[in-house]
Amino acid sequence: MTRILFICHGNICRSPMAEMIMKHLIKEKGLTNLFEISSAAVSTEEIGNGIYPPAKQVLTRHHIPFTNHISQQVTHYDYDYYDYLICMDTSNLRWLRRFIPENDPANKVSLLMEYVGQYRDVADPWYTNDFETTYNDIMKGCNGLIDHIVNH
Repeated sequence: MTRILFICHGNICRSPMAEMIMKHLIKEKGLTNLFEISSAAVSTEEIGNGIYPPAKQVLTRHHIPFTNHISQQVTHYDYDYYDYLICMDTSNLRWLRRFIPENDPANKVSLLMEYVGQYRDVADPWYTNDFETTYNDIMKGCNGLIDHIVNH
């Protein structure tokens, strides 16, 4: 079983979108039993809140089912439990250092877009309100992540 934790600032936009998209993609590929997927925040600002409504709207438009997600914060335990801790942006990487062993000794932490050969952030819709670009980044990144895991 491969365990993946998607991480963003508040766990109400990008990381739950990535969680729901990844679950959808692995279900379509018949790989559901091989993965455990979740998401979390590096901050406490949105803890207890659900997925941001515009994020739900873009998922609905693309026929991606979503669950009754409640924002949670990443913990020190998560580093040991998950195989991959996938951040949406470089700011998340900096914040995550508070929760992981120094220098990421198991090499579990990365940016989502690295799995498509791009060291860059997933577009942040919180400031742009462009959830479509975020959706496209996440879809591309999740497909790349699946290819990486299945082929390694």
